[in-house]
Amino acid sequence: MAEGKATPLNLLIVDDDAAMRASLVELAEAAGWQASAVGRAAQVADLLPELRPDVILSDVRMPGMSGLDLLASLQGAGAPPLVLISAHGDITMAVEAMQAGAYSFVEKPYDPRRLLSILRHAGEQFRLTRQAGRLKARLAQLSGLDRVLLGGTPEMVALRETVIDMADAMVPVFLSGLTGTGKDVVAKALHDLGPRSEAPFVALNCAALSERHFEEGMFGIHGERQGSLMGARGGTLFLDEVGACPVAVQAKLLRVIETGEVTPIGAPGPVPLDCRVVAATNEDPEEAIAAGRLRPDLYYRLSGVVLRLPPLVQRRDDLEMLATHFLRHYAAIYEMTAPALTTEDLAALLAHDWPGNVRELRHVAERRVLMARRDRGSMAEALRPDVVAEDMPGTLREAVAALERGMIARALKAHEGRMDDVAAQLGIGRRTLNEKIVKLGLDKDALL
Repeated sequence: MAEGKATPLNLLIVDDDAAMRASLVELAEAAGWQASAVGRAAQVADLLPELRPDVILSDVRMPGMSGLDLLASLQGAGAPPLVLISAHGDITMAVEAMQAGAYSFVEKPYDPRRLLSILRHAGEQFRLTRQAGRLKARLAQLSGLDRVLLGGTPEMVALRETVIDMADAMVPVFLSGLTGTGKDVVAKALHDLGPRSEAPFVALNCAALSERHFEEGMFGIHGERQGSLMGARGGTLFLDEVGACPVAVQAKLLRVIETGEVTPIGAPGPVPLDCRVVAATNEDPEEAIAAGRLRPDLYYRLSGVVLRLPPLVQRRDDLEMLATHFLRHYAAIYEMTAPALTTEDLAALLAHDWPGNVRELRHVAERRVLMARRDRGSMAEALRPDVVAEDMPGTLREAVAALERGMIARALKAHEGRMDDVAAQLGIGRRTLNEKIVKLGLDKDALL
């Protein structure tokens, strides 16, 4: 598992000569590279998403797809550089390859030091280009992080700053916070802002893991199906509610994290599992350890950095901003104007204890918007989860009538009863509008 060590450059070798492949792999690995090799250029396209090489070293003359054909297939943004190597090379071929976009061309027999130097420069340049692109995207996403981790209290400002700082650090992060405080949001932000944002983000509900089926589900079966852990290779593994899984399963997770390997059932040997680990729990980890629910060795292995997410009751200064944000969010979904927060609404929000934290506030805001569709409701009513359900129309016809009634009423108010303007806004004729007002029992004078 990654813990701040520089990831070695990744080389993909393409050569139909098995002895040459083995020799090149040995040379690259001795120089500290992570090397993979295939015998046919046609295999490269399927391997790129999994291997994500920093540079490809390919022979030119091979059965089927040649090295020059492979070069042509790699053109485009994000494609790794290609270094061609051939015993049959000549000046004309080298010029053609360079003009077609090859990073360099090396003739056999090659000088190992020169070849490694060319590959290193190509790989490092490619990584720098990718990192520059990620940095540009990350700077553009900072305002997005503000929208995801909402809040202006000192705790939330510090949390956003820490997420930005830790995104590139690759150390394991342990998130502690009550249910609904946004631990999954923080885990995803750490992944999205980090250097492995293009790789998978795999979230495991540890409360659902069982000792009996752990290896089959997590490690997979060789030649049949991939386990859940293998899906996180190269990316981020999020262990949600890690303290809720059986202690025996915690021991197996610890072994995987410590060795950085998994062995699928029936596989001849272990497979590397290079991924960042983010874990979370909804209880105090020290209390969980003392109660025997969380293995201390697992916690210490996962807690390179510990982030504690504050409950909403400790962020009352954020309530107005959060409520306004969620009201606008759901109003856009339901294609209506967001209801304004009144003094009474704010008083109700501040008086509530928020046991469900931000997640509960989201649900309250949605219920308030649903009430506003029928021109009624308040935050105090929306805090009662049974209110909307009791008042919902029982049939589709009643629901459509309620929607039409609310839309016509709002249009009448907005245009101060000017029927032509109301009809134009609603996209219906004046006669149809009059008929609906009568049919729906709307009192125009009372509305105005």
